[in-house]
Amino acid sequence: MLEKLESLEQEYQSLEASLADPAVLSDQREYQRLSKRYAEMGELVATIREYKKAHSDLEEAKSLLHDPDMAEMARLEVEEIRRRIPELEAKLELLLLPKDPLDDKNVIVEIRAGTGGEEAALFAAELRDMIMEFARRKGFRTEILDVNLTDLGGVSKVSFEVIGAGAYGVLKYEAGVHRVQRVPATEAQGRIHTSTATVAVMPEAEEVDVELDPADLEITVSRASGPGGQGVNTTDSAVQVLHKPTGMIVSCMESRSQIKNKEKALTILRSRLLEMKRAEEAARRREDRLAQIGAGERSEKIRTYNFPQSRVTDHRIGFTTHNLEGVLSGDLFELHEALKRADQERQLAAIAGETPLTLRSREA
Repeated sequence: MLEKLESLEQEYQSLEASLADPAVLSDQREYQRLSKRYAEMGELVATIREYKKAHSDLEEAKSLLHDPDMAEMARLEVEEIRRRIPELEAKLELLLLPKDPLDDKNVIVEIRAGTGGEEAALFAAELRDMIMEFARRKGFRTEILDVNLTDLGGVSKVSFEVIGAGAYGVLKYEAGVHRVQRVPATEAQGRIHTSTATVAVMPEAEEVDVELDPADLEITVSRASGPGGQGVNTTDSAVQVLHKPTGMIVSCMESRSQIKNKEKALTILRSRLLEMKRAEEAARRREDRLAQIGAGERSEKIRTYNFPQSRVTDHRIGFTTHNLEGVLSGDLFELHEALKRADQERQLAAIAGETPLTLRSREA
């Protein structure tokens, strides 16, 4: 493992040199690729250097233990460094965990009302607002792609795009079945109802990820319907794409441009097909339940929003907060940190039987 750390530091130094190379500076695509990798490695290399310095300082302090004038100060320094080294090792373990290559991609989010009628549609609209606001607070850009509104302002289904580096890595934890328990506005007798909505979070697939055969596609255009402005509703801009091999249908009508709607519909289709492939692979691997955090299991109840007790519970990790109003307003930061930690712990546990990442052999 020490050799691996040295190799990573050398890679970082090599990247640093390459980014100053005029040949690289003149190639924007290569410069961006190297810059991205350089930025990704920054915290890891800083921690590696801090870890190496701690061991160097430890050896130096131990060498002074037999000096009568320095022994007491050296002893205190040895104790302090020995406390700090395990903390650095734990941090390195997390930083060295393999990263999902899809985490940096943009995201397509699809929300559908489940059981509960109009109340489920209203809840689906709240989930849309919650996730979009959280995404905006994280610095991402959002764009509605398609929406089916109900009479009371709910949504039977809605899809939107979240654009920004790392969007999938952040929002993948929202995938699954969300459940709400409350007295609906339409309930005359004050009874608590349980309704659900399903959230699918898909990394945005590009043409290189999923190749579509034009012969497999049936594309139709029509006049957009529903709210969207006079320009949208008076032009044949709505696009529907049928993928014949799977029977999958995608529609997009939010833009006045038929071309843009077609591009967005094909992007959604590619993302769905990529997610289908990933789900099939995950089913074959039969990963444990916690491994499904972020995997987009649509049938799994992941979270309950209980209004009578102002409580939100994430069932995957047993996390509960009474900040119901804040969560629905987009404050998902504490919840997502807990999910991320649980995911990291699962990954660490999964590799526990393999060669450990820890570097304690130097101190042993």
